[in-house]
Amino acid sequence: MKQVRLGATNQKVSAVALGIMRMVRLDTDQAANILNTVHDQGVNFIDGADIYGNGESEKIFGQALKKSGLKRDDFFIQSKGGIVLDPKRSRGELVFGQRYDFSKQHLIETVDGILQRMQIDYLDSFLLHRPDALMEPEEVAAAFDELQAAGKVRHFGVSNFNPMQVELVQSALSQKLMINQLQFGVMHTGPIQFGLHTNMQDTPSIDHDGEIIEYSRLHHMTIQAWSPYQYGMFAGTFIDNPKFPELNAELQELADKYHVTKNAIATAWIVRHPAHMQVILGSMNPQHLQESIAGTAVDLTKQEWYDVYFAAGNDLP
Repeated sequence: MKQVRLGATNQKVSAVALGIMRMVRLDTDQAANILNTVHDQGVNFIDGADIYGNGESEKIFGQALKKSGLKRDDFFIQSKGGIVLDPKRSRGELVFGQRYDFSKQHLIETVDGILQRMQIDYLDSFLLHRPDALMEPEEVAAAFDELQAAGKVRHFGVSNFNPMQVELVQSALSQKLMINQLQFGVMHTGPIQFGLHTNMQDTPSIDHDGEIIEYSRLHHMTIQAWSPYQYGMFAGTFIDNPKFPELNAELQELADKYHVTKNAIATAWIVRHPAHMQVILGSMNPQHLQESIAGTAVDLTKQEWYDVYFAAGNDLP
């Protein structure tokens, strides 16, 4: 298993992580099998969030970890918080927020709830899930200091933040933000497109993300790529999707060359980027997980990387 360095630390973690959002679909035995499957493949990173399955995904994870025979320290366990669910619109794994809340009280209560559901004593990392328009960095700092002093959280990060939002929160913290979790993949390449179209006036030249990849590299923040096989905002997967014939033909050609699957090539495409990103896999199918994880062993050439980029509908000016 290829490994990446976590933020500015010397700690190495697996280049892919298991995202447990869909673990709410499983019973304890099935979930334990998933944990053993990924552990056997060298995955040592778990990504959760308090809203996943309205808390049920983390609860099932905690039960499965005990049943799996694995130890708590076999995994780097991460979760996220700061979204207050709207109970009227949230069902199962389909959840919606009614507000974001980075108040000290809410963040501390959120971590306490996560630890209770997961049946663990501490989180290796805790991320602010989405930027709160009303966030006060001093309150976030107070929460982080208390959580760290109590031994409940070791590292901190953010998710879906732009660089100035990171800077705003970081300005009050005594801890270094280590992670930014962002949507990124073959069909979600905006953070790359605008850079290649610098000094142009076409649509791809628009920077929607504040140079987030370059910022993360300069500040030694690990980018975690979520929904790596999706197009749009949860619109569906591009793998074997007839809407994307050219892309799937290119992925299949490379899959045949490297004796892996198209999912593996899509994983390899992200891992090939010099930002040393971590890929979050959300499947609860053991075979699909193994196939996707195999991509970490594929080292695409530069031309192959660009060929996939072109097949996804991108160009070079």
